[in-house]
Amino acid sequence: MVLALTWTMDVNVASAAVAKQVENLDRGLISVHSSGGNLVSWRLLGTESMSTGFNLYRGGTLLNSSPITNSTNYLDSGAAATSAYTVRAVVGGVEQAPSAAATQFANGYLDVPIQRPAGGTTPDGVAYTYSANDASVGDLDGDGRYEFVLKWDPSNAKDNSQSGYTGNVFVDAYRLNGTRLWRIDLGRNIRAGAHYTQFQVYDYDGDGRSEVAMKTTDGSVDGTGRVIGSASADYRNSSGYILSGPEYLTMFNGQTGAAMSTVSYNPPRGTVSSWGDSYGNRVDRFLAGTAYLDGQRPSLIMARGYYTRTVLAAWDFRSGALTQRWTFDSNVSGSQYEGQGNHQLSIADVDADGRHEIVYGSEAIDDNGSPRWNTRLFHGDALHVGDLIPARSGLEVFKPHENTNQPATSMVDARTGAVIWTNPSCGCDNGRGVSADVYAGSAGAESWSAAVSGMYNTSGANIGRKPGSTNFVVWWDADPVRELLDGTHIDKYGTGADTRLLTGSGVHSNNGTKSTPSLSADLFGDWREEVVWPTTSETALRIYSTTTATTQRLWTLMHDPQYRVAIAWQNSAYNQPPHPSYFLGNGMSTPAQPNIYVR
Repeated sequence: MVLALTWTMDVNVASAAVAKQVENLDRGLISVHSSGGNLVSWRLLGTESMSTGFNLYRGGTLLNSSPITNSTNYLDSGAAATSAYTVRAVVGGVEQAPSAAATQFANGYLDVPIQRPAGGTTPDGVAYTYSANDASVGDLDGDGRYEFVLKWDPSNAKDNSQSGYTGNVFVDAYRLNGTRLWRIDLGRNIRAGAHYTQFQVYDYDGDGRSEVAMKTTDGSVDGTGRVIGSASADYRNSSGYILSGPEYLTMFNGQTGAAMSTVSYNPPRGTVSSWGDSYGNRVDRFLAGTAYLDGQRPSLIMARGYYTRTVLAAWDFRSGALTQRWTFDSNVSGSQYEGQGNHQLSIADVDADGRHEIVYGSEAIDDNGSPRWNTRLFHGDALHVGDLIPARSGLEVFKPHENTNQPATSMVDARTGAVIWTNPSCGCDNGRGVSADVYAGSAGAESWSAAVSGMYNTSGANIGRKPGSTNFVVWWDADPVRELLDGTHIDKYGTGADTRLLTGSGVHSNNGTKSTPSLSADLFGDWREEVVWPTTSETALRIYSTTTATTQRLWTLMHDPQYRVAIAWQNSAYNQPPHPSYFLGNGMSTPAQPNIYVR
């Protein structure tokens, strides 16, 4: 089918040679115990040569006969779970300083203790309790190790379409040993639910320590106990919605939780009905992300609306203050940019100019805030942006569509929005879809969705049985083909059936039928991804990491800026898995070294 497209092309393409500021990470050395021994793995940093060698020590004993150059992991067969390890880089034949001691996953997982908030009762007498929900990571104290930032949702959290009071939302920060650094209470005037609080964790000012940004209002309490605005204000109406009162954007100190800069939230609420209804559903649909808009340093993206009016605001945090970079507003750019947003966004350099764009569902916003392209395929519930078709130049965008008179799915060019292929309309709301290389028998990414039979190759041809889940994906085993992550288990796709690789023990997934983990990312060790679920007791974040050795060697994915900002936006509304800026899958080429620098 042929679709009308509008887009703008760059006239002056900036040099892509500008390096991007990233975290100064340590080795991330971990030891994961299984019946076969300990899989010890570590990071190859994006600032290092791919040929860097490593020596691994158990205690004072060197385990390898020559520097390890074909991987960044080592299976120490038969070793005790409590064995202590360090690793040393070997550069030019010279052994470097030892890493910090390995973090031990002695039970095959690592528990990070967390502190559940006390429950409460709403004004209409309904009791509620708390569950650990979405999480993110950042180096909050500058030591090269990640800390967790965790959102606690009350049991009466609501979708925007649902009336009723909710409990307060809490956001905590934890070290890996369970030390709680701070707790932020967003207060009675922030409603709880997947669409309300999107928090971003990133080093925005380049001081080597991550900040935390989120929407606040009167009565929000920072991590030091200081109230933002009026402590006594209560803007809840009889239906539990908050449709009046001030709205703020606050940048918090990652170490202390102190509010460092609070400004009026943009995009503002304005007239509630201007967002598509008058009772408070569409006005409070928020998204957030992080993007390298200048090609070097990260900016904060805060967004409101996607069913009708769409507004995005870009913010910089420099010298302790938030300043606005630009605003995109469909009321200004034109009605053709209304209603194109998803329940999430994605960030990528779609035009290879070194600067990030925002892919906002069926449209893209350029790094300078101007509209880039628009497919007019409207709203959807899932979104994947990456090098999904490695035989083509550039990146692609895959998404299912909710509108019953639109194609069920689309694959489009990320630079221009030009349609590559579609699945015909199913006459239904196609709620979920995934695009990733999960099958080595077909080149590039395979794509599938909830309402369409079969799995589709890079040309849009049906190649057979679709996977048993349509949710997250994760790099887990020895090959670069991705695995299926759904609920509390990981499966390997097969043409006849999926094979179970892991079932999480004593944990729960989040966000109802979305069944997502708190976080999935390359948090430790080599380039494979970890999965973080809360325990059913709500007393820990349980981190699982692979126990399978691999000879595939890659730089840590967290030093690929597209992947790293995807971890920042993963918690936004309907969580989606991250994709790097290059094709990572069967038959992949060696990726270019990331153009980055650390402070």
